[in-house]
Amino acid sequence: MNEERTALPSNPIPDRLPVRMRGPADMAELLPYLLGFFPDESIVAVGLQGTDLQQGGVIRLDIPEAPQEWRQAAADTADLLVRLSEQRDDRPAQVLLYLCHDPGPGEEQPALGRLRPLAEELRSAFEAQGVGVKESLFISGGRWWSFLCDRPGCCEPSGNPIHHTRGPGPVAAAATFAGLAPRGSRKAIVAGLAPIGEPGAQAQRLALDRVAAGAADRPAARREQAGELLDQVMAEFMAGARETDEQSAALLLTGLQDKLVRDRAAEYAEPAELGAAQRLWRFLAQRCVAPYEGCAPAPLTLLAWTSWLAGDSATARIVLAHILKLDPGYLLAQLLYESLNGGLPPDLLLEGVRAERARRHPPRADPGSAPGAARAAGAGATPGGGAEPAPGPGPRPPKPPRRSTSRRARMHRRARDASIGQ
Repeated sequence: MNEERTALPSNPIPDRLPVRMRGPADMAELLPYLLGFFPDESIVAVGLQGTDLQQGGVIRLDIPEAPQEWRQAAADTADLLVRLSEQRDDRPAQVLLYLCHDPGPGEEQPALGRLRPLAEELRSAFEAQGVGVKESLFISGGRWWSFLCDRPGCCEPSGNPIHHTRGPGPVAAAATFAGLAPRGSRKAIVAGLAPIGEPGAQAQRLALDRVAAGAADRPAARREQAGELLDQVMAEFMAGARETDEQSAALLLTGLQDKLVRDRAAEYAEPAELGAAQRLWRFLAQRCVAPYEGCAPAPLTLLAWTSWLAGDSATARIVLAHILKLDPGYLLAQLLYESLNGGLPPDLLLEGVRAERARRHPPRADPGSAPGAARAAGAGATPGGGAEPAPGPGPRPPKPPRRSTSRRARMHRRARDASIGQ
């Protein structure tokens, strides 16, 4: 079962007064702003913390297709949210539950009846954990229904519109003003990663066939060739290019299957490079045409990595979940997914990536400077060519909390195994 977890601040609208949700309509409207995308075919659970019921952790899981799996899915949802909340703060006092369905014409009502038993399983699972259900909503086709409302005449049988007017409600307006906006639906984001169709697919397939035929020859030379081509194509994308030819794409896709080449690609991680890098990785992922779908995890993982660095954790999370469906054992995707969902910043991985880039491209010393000064400048060099002050005497930085230290250690071990920045 696919899951996505994220820990959000107790006030989802940063630097603003807390947003008070006045009822189910506000709860339904705020959901895509909490996740960063519109969920579909999803279970979403939002923890509520403390006596004032501030928002805590948020998790999203796929709705299992088989009803016989619903009881286990409900138990897993409750256990996951409680464990995530306890790791970061405290167990939730209550929970908001959502079942989200992407309907075809006239499918809302049948889906509402079909999913009602799952809503009951979720309520029972959370109550068994000692967590009360504040509200349980079904959201489909721009309307919401409450699974908990049993008062005759209270709710419209056809559902309640999320938007009563053409414009957004106050909750969505506050979220938008704070710079929060959904990236689109999860389904649409995944669809945008699909391989290209004909006629371009045939030309790309032939190029991949040619490259694959000689891929076993001289692996070290091919690795160097792929690295040089990577730098060349990235420079073109930095200059505004949005595509490259089929042969170059095939050489890059084949090269990225080598972890050393893939990790070299991950070094394009500085703010000025992220836009071009994301365009290139998306372009290459879309060139993984049949029967070369197995090449996709490498560029997709790089797309998730650069999305995370660019602050788009919603896209990163969706892309990583998609990768792990394609290849559950892809270690770097597992590492990034675990780190992102655990609420860790990318800084630790970025440190290793920058160090490796600096090692491959050491700064050149000024010929007129003293050797000692050149070594001091080189010690703190950054990938952009600048230098940070070399470590010296002074107050020692505060030690991180014990739990944070252990998480750093686990992250470094996982990075070593995945080979990024190592």
